[in-house]
Amino acid sequence: MRHLWSIFSQAVTVCLGILFVLKLFYPGVLMPAPSQAPVSKQVANNTAANIAKNGYRTAVSKAMPSVVNIFTTARISQDPHHALKNDPLFRHFFGDEMEEEDEQPENSLGSGVIVSADGLILTNNHVISSADQIEVALSDGSKSSATVVGTDPDTDLAVLKIDRKNLPAITFSNSDQMKVGDVVLAIGNPFGVGQTVTQGIISALGRNHLGINTFENFIQTDASINPGNSGGALIDVNGNLIGINSAIYSRNGGSMGIGFAIPVSIAKQVMEQISSNGTVTRGWIGIEAQDITPELAESFNLKTANGSLIAGVLLDSPADRAGLRPGDILVAIDETQVVDSQSMLNIIAMLKPRDRATLSIIRAGKKVNIVLVVGKRPLPSKLPQ
Repeated sequence: MRHLWSIFSQAVTVCLGILFVLKLFYPGVLMPAPSQAPVSKQVANNTAANIAKNGYRTAVSKAMPSVVNIFTTARISQDPHHALKNDPLFRHFFGDEMEEEDEQPENSLGSGVIVSADGLILTNNHVISSADQIEVALSDGSKSSATVVGTDPDTDLAVLKIDRKNLPAITFSNSDQMKVGDVVLAIGNPFGVGQTVTQGIISALGRNHLGINTFENFIQTDASINPGNSGGALIDVNGNLIGINSAIYSRNGGSMGIGFAIPVSIAKQVMEQISSNGTVTRGWIGIEAQDITPELAESFNLKTANGSLIAGVLLDSPADRAGLRPGDILVAIDETQVVDSQSMLNIIAMLKPRDRATLSIIRAGKKVNIVLVVGKRPLPSKLPQ
């Protein structure tokens, strides 16, 4: 027993001696490692500290060079007989000497966002839809003529191209991670006064049923958006793009604290399709639908008012060929829940033409699954009214 105790005592003495030597000559070895916060927390803390010290100047200086002013010109005829001037019979009697001096230029303005270093610019379709000439003014004061790569009236987006290189393209954020109450900044050219920055918060997300666009999923903000801001950038506090400013609610033409921006998640999808194909392709099944009201939910013995009532089925459409009927209630598409007619429209639009989709419907109180082949959504002008 004494022998074991002697060995133990010697071992303790040796360990204490080693610790003393390490403490004396290598003090850092015995110091606990500093705890490291997650990278996301470090970034958030750095951003908050920077805002507290410098406001939003860092975010603005990062994003502002990517925001451009857009000036458009359209030739508007003042002559009520303008349409006849190209008629051969009209020219036979009145001659070819009639000039177009009755045409007056109509100028309008808007904003845009540089999305690629080689000159692609994202803006609103309504900014350039009737333009004969488009000129883009960059933040450095230089100007360039722009051509239209493609447009998407259903989301009110358009992609332009200028012949410039090494441009300051904006950084895309993830708009799906934004929350109500987050601080945002709007950059544009309101009323043509020049590039302007306004600050506010996200007031609401997923705004629809506004009657502005066919596909609506707006970010609502109280950052001042005025005429001329359309097509400009809505950015976060890091200077990254979260939306394209598109519309306002106003009684007098000016900002009333209710502005709407197209989320960058939608804008990016549209931009990529236009850049690749010159147009946007969406899924379509050929139904007319309406929201489920509490009264309809009660009459159909539904537990909730979720879903979309099929009010009509277009003849020889994918829905017609699959056997959908008026009165069916669409509750899910490929297991994605349908909340209302707007969400249904958005879900269908994301489907690829010629793919198969499973629609869950309620018919005569029973849930039924119907498989159909998705069609291609016609152009807005060719959709039945």
